[in-house]
Amino acid sequence: MPITLTLTENVLPAGQEAVAASKITEAFLKHHGLSGNTVMTPNVTTHVVLIAKGHSFSGGKPVEGAWVETKTPSFALADHAVQAEFFGEATQILHDLSGGTLSKDRIWSNGVHAVDGTWNMSGKALTNAAIGEAISAG
Repeated sequence: MPITLTLTENVLPAGQEAVAASKITEAFLKHHGLSGNTVMTPNVTTHVVLIAKGHSFSGGKPVEGAWVETKTPSFALADHAVQAEFFGEATQILHDLSGGTLSKDRIWSNGVHAVDGTWNMSGKALTNAAIGEAISAG
């Protein structure tokens, strides 16, 4: 379940990108009751994209910011309370790691759901039911 963390360069101090990726992954697992699950933990992946200053925009104007996007099966982030808690915590993590210089109104997020049956883990396309079975076994 990839999480894409996109940052304008230098909105976080150097080296904090990896800390952000780790903390946001932990938050995703926690808010789904999957902390330590042997199947899901290695399948929640994060990649960081750094954008040069002057190449990110809000309302058509240059902005320094951060964006968090998840791509998940439809059962993940399906409950509004989980959405609010996870994305709220991800926002707080980025704000804190910036030392408070990245304001929360410059941190955007969204979630995208995959079509059932198109989720691949260990080289196999799995349905939501198959993922659920794997999670329960893990």
